[in-house]
Amino acid sequence: MSDRALILYTTLGCSLCEKAKVEIWPQLEAFQLRLASVDIADDEELSRRFGWSIPVVGLGDVDDVLCWPFSSHELEEWLRARLD
Repeated sequence: MSDRALILYTTLGCSLCEKAKVEIWPQLEAFQLRLASVDIADDEELSRRFGWSIPVVGLGDVDDVLCWPFSSHELEEWLRARLD
C-alpha cells in the first residue's frame, strides 16, 4: 500500500463515522490508500469548518472534501476524479 492517505475528519464518539468507514474500506484498497483519522476537536479551524458535517473525507485540501452522507460508489467517483 502506498503512503497516500484518505483523511477521515472525525471526533470521539462519532457514530456516523463508523457508518462512513463501511463505505470507505472498499476504496482504500482500490486506490491504494491508507486511512488517516484526524480528530477535529484538536484543531479550532477544523472544528469550525467541519463541526456540523463530520464525517468528512479528503486528500489533504480542506477546501476539497466529501461530506457525509456518501456511498462507496460516490466516494469512488470522488476519488477517481482526483487520483486517476
